Amino acid sequence: MKLPVQYLGARTVVAAAALLTVAQMAWALEPFKVQDIRVEGLQRVEAGTVFASIPVRVGDEYDDEKGTAAIRALFALGLFKDVRLEANGDVLVVVVEERPTIANVEFVGTKEFDKKALQQSMRDVGLAEGRPFDKALADRAEQELKRQYISRSLYGAEVVVTVTPIERNRVNLTFSVVEGKAAKINEIRIVGANAFSESTLKKQMDQDTGGWMSWYTKSNRYARSKLNADLETLRSYYLKRGYIDFRIDSTQVAISPDKKNISLVVNIHEGERFVVSDVRLEGNYLDREDEFKSLVKIKPGQPYNAELVTDTTKAFADHFGNFGFAFARVEAVPEIDRENNRVSFVLQAEPSRRAYVRRIQVAGNERTRDEVIRREFRQYESSWYDGEKIKLSRDRIDRLGFFTEVDMDTQEVPGSPDQVDLVTTVKEKPTGSVTLGAGFSSAEKVTLSFGIKQENAFGSGNYLGIDVNTGKYNRTLVVSTTDPYFTQDGVSRTIDLYYRTSRPYSYVVDDTEVGTSDMYKILSKGASIRFGVPFSELDTVYFGAGVEQTSIKSGQYMPLYFTPYVGKSNTAIPLTLGWGRDSRDSALAPNEGRYQRLNADWSMAGDLKYIKANYQFQQYIPITKAITFAFNTEIGWGKGLGGKEFPVFKNFYAGGLGSVRGFDQGSLGPRSYCYQGEATPCTSYSFVGGAKMAVMNFELIAPFPGNGNDKTLRWFTFFDVGNVFGENDPIRTNELRASAGIGLSWISPLGPLRLAWATPVRKKPQDKLQKIQFQIGTSF
Repeated sequence: MKLPVQYLGARTVVAAAALLTVAQMAWALEPFKVQDIRVEGLQRVEAGTVFASIPVRVGDEYDDEKGTAAIRALFALGLFKDVRLEANGDVLVVVVEERPTIANVEFVGTKEFDKKALQQSMRDVGLAEGRPFDKALADRAEQELKRQYISRSLYGAEVVVTVTPIERNRVNLTFSVVEGKAAKINEIRIVGANAFSESTLKKQMDQDTGGWMSWYTKSNRYARSKLNADLETLRSYYLKRGYIDFRIDSTQVAISPDKKNISLVVNIHEGERFVVSDVRLEGNYLDREDEFKSLVKIKPGQPYNAELVTDTTKAFADHFGNFGFAFARVEAVPEIDRENNRVSFVLQAEPSRRAYVRRIQVAGNERTRDEVIRREFRQYESSWYDGEKIKLSRDRIDRLGFFTEVDMDTQEVPGSPDQVDLVTTVKEKPTGSVTLGAGFSSAEKVTLSFGIKQENAFGSGNYLGIDVNTGKYNRTLVVSTTDPYFTQDGVSRTIDLYYRTSRPYSYVVDDTEVGTSDMYKILSKGASIRFGVPFSELDTVYFGAGVEQTSIKSGQYMPLYFTPYVGKSNTAIPLTLGWGRDSRDSALAPNEGRYQRLNADWSMAGDLKYIKANYQFQQYIPITKAITFAFNTEIGWGKGLGGKEFPVFKNFYAGGLGSVRGFDQGSLGPRSYCYQGEATPCTSYSFVGGAKMAVMNFELIAPFPGNGNDKTLRWFTFFDVGNVFGENDPIRTNELRASAGIGLSWISPLGPLRLAWATPVRKKPQDKLQKIQFQIGTSF
């Protein structure tokens, strides 16, 4: 909460009143030559402050005008509550009474506002520890705090300021607040609606009469700013549907005598519905009329739509910007035929002058270095203004994932009509995170994972992460770092170091799950380096190499598949080649765009020779501004080389988080029975994954019911299908597993939380299920 700075003017009012009272004493003194100046009554203020403020010096001739100026200057300091001038012979005596100093500012009973924010607001206007106390300013702060509570629908809130004198001419300020209960909207009426039902119109508004989520959304609390936004939403709703003469005549807000209920009445005039009859182009279109006509979204024969008109003029202005005309003027002039309810539009364009960018300024990056942002620009200084490159630059900065907001503003350069400055303002988000993941299954019970990641280490744009998985059957330590600009040309470098141990996700003996501390386990350790070379704005090619050593410790119920690798140091030296393309509008919460990734490992040297490849494809399609359809598919394939089978510990796994939800983690695909010798049959088995994988995920993401368009709390429905297969097994559609379910995504005070409930819709009797999953993280 911010208190207006104009309250500082209270000091001037007090000073003026005091000036009228004491100035007469100054005027009563006869003029004399000042031989000395003495100050009395000082406690904390330095005498030099007084001497420097008054316009009288030793040797000056004192008169009424100088006395009045001296008193005015001392009161203007805001340090004194009383000032008077006396003469003792030829000595000018300045007698002052200092204001009390504020020792402490405390808030009692404030729940609606954060105390630190309140104290900062008081500090901004002078009510802070160590400052002189100003009662007029404290009274006004009390009234402003009451107004702030009214803006939160707390009409019964009471605020009292208590001033407690303490030793050494100091005071404690206590703002005691009784907030009371918030007034709630119990009725909303829209009068004059004929074309649409009142219930349909009320659904467009963020404010409502409450629902089962009102405790979180506070949508039934009245606020003038919210009402204005809702009125604009209603106006937009009608203007998009042809009602060009729509207007809001009045609004009435009534509060009950007990200040607990509020009723809203909105009076509207719909007017007639208009249809577009014609669209014409007039003006200078740079001899590219056909290009501009293809951008026209207003179609004759369709109802008038103000949004399409705005989109058309914006598309024209942006297209002019692609040719350097940053100041192009485009106007859609309507010609209304009210007798036939028709409207035609004349699109008038004047490209004005061509401009180039003089300077690019970056603001808001308190932590991120300027160079991290500037290297993403494709619009350069001293180059012709190019709207397409500016948009591309904005998208590239947004895709860094370091900022919650990225805005670009074009400003004219005074005195230079053909120059502009490009101001980029960012709002940083915490890029470091401590994450805690958990899952529940019948096999592992509760599994935990822990990670420390810094996506923007020291503001350099580099990634540094440590992942630790403490699962009962899988333990992982991974250290990874990425320098996205290892070279000035944008070649990235990624280094990974890892150490993994794993046991089977599930093991069964005679159809009964068993547990033992003597189970076999797989140990892998290795390192890799990978470079990414950008070939276009969207395409990056990756290449690198690594070394990995895998060993298997023999134990009970070890699968037969693993026996060829027991007692050996299985070394692989894979070469990596990959490709990625990212055209999503955001890396954090994409609403539209596409992401593709292809990666292949080829181990030609070492004990293990194989090739492994996987391809991922994601597509985001906006259904509406609030609802998004998301599709993800991942395909994996592996093949052993040199007459050897594909290494079993390089297999793909499916089932659980990030795969086919509803099934136990990694439980889909081939199973391997244990080995106890030919004379001892073994009926236990483990899930060992497969050399082939096919997974598809479908999600429909929407705001949570009753939560408006708030993206911090959303729900989603999903459908997953997939499985893994052995190296020599064909991919059979009748072997694919499928699941469906619902989930909740919430950016909670503790961090992002994702909760999903899944149920298999296509399964086999031997499948192991996992229905509930969640993940939560905190940021710093």
